[in-house]
Amino acid sequence: MRREGSPWTGLGAVFLKEFADHLSSARMRVLEVLMVVIGVGTMYTAIADIKTLTTSDPFLFLRIFTGARESTLSFLPLLSFVIPVIALGLGFDAVNSEFNRRTMSRVLSQPVYRDAVLLGKFLGGLATLAVSLTVLWLLLFGLGLIRLGVPPSGEEVARAFAFLLVALAYAGFWLAAAILFSVIFRSAATSALCTLGLWLLLTVLWPRVVEFVVDAMSPNDVARVLGIVTVEQVQWQLALSRFSPNVLFYQAVLPLLEPSTRTLGLGMFMPPEPGVVPGAPLSFLQSVLVAWPEITALIAAVIALFAVTYVVFQRQEIRA
Repeated sequence: MRREGSPWTGLGAVFLKEFADHLSSARMRVLEVLMVVIGVGTMYTAIADIKTLTTSDPFLFLRIFTGARESTLSFLPLLSFVIPVIALGLGFDAVNSEFNRRTMSRVLSQPVYRDAVLLGKFLGGLATLAVSLTVLWLLLFGLGLIRLGVPPSGEEVARAFAFLLVALAYAGFWLAAAILFSVIFRSAATSALCTLGLWLLLTVLWPRVVEFVVDAMSPNDVARVLGIVTVEQVQWQLALSRFSPNVLFYQAVLPLLEPSTRTLGLGMFMPPEPGVVPGAPLSFLQSVLVAWPEITALIAAVIALFAVTYVVFQRQEIRA
């Protein structure tokens, strides 16, 4: 039987309904508190780090995002931890809750296709994350203007905005993963445990897994005795570590927030080329080109996860 009309009929209604539900839920209140705590705590540690500078910095405003990286209140580690938690919290029951409340069949009895339902739920959650991250971004900029008393340059604003977009793509990955488990499992508890397990695997355990795999695939007894790492092992380690979205996120934002970063591959361990001034900043477009493979990989991972979710959802049987 061939369906009639656009598969996206009703997409706007589903998106607005999901977006309104997220904004008015208790989860959003918790999210707002987290954003304020992260913004204030990060600003405090970043300003304390900036006050210790003894040389001029043309990208002083970006220090708000990268300053005090050795501190537990550094912005990037906190953000890489909070974004998955928020995204998983928004998506782990996005679809199975409709089945548990027996409302999915009622929704699909309307002129709304499954395509619109799934995409509307994903876009609603992504829009909620975009609002939260934008508020945090503006909060950091506002507090930075008040505390530093120096306005950011146009390039600093462009770099910070690009960082915001990369953070949104990172959030989209975890939201797509949470919705995938929400489609596969009918139990919200099982879905939450699976999404949490995936997050722990790719964030906490993955570096250990990479070390074990690299040592097994490229053994070198001499290097192991001397305590050194061969070039082949470094190449394998860099390649396998990029299967973690957390690593992709860090490597994508590093050239944007650290303009002096010129490479993200094996060249990071090599001496600079002749004629290159160490520490000289790149232009904004050059930094984007450096980070572009990681940004593309992160976006591709989001699309791939959503495509798998789409196929699984389309093959499921829905009864009244």
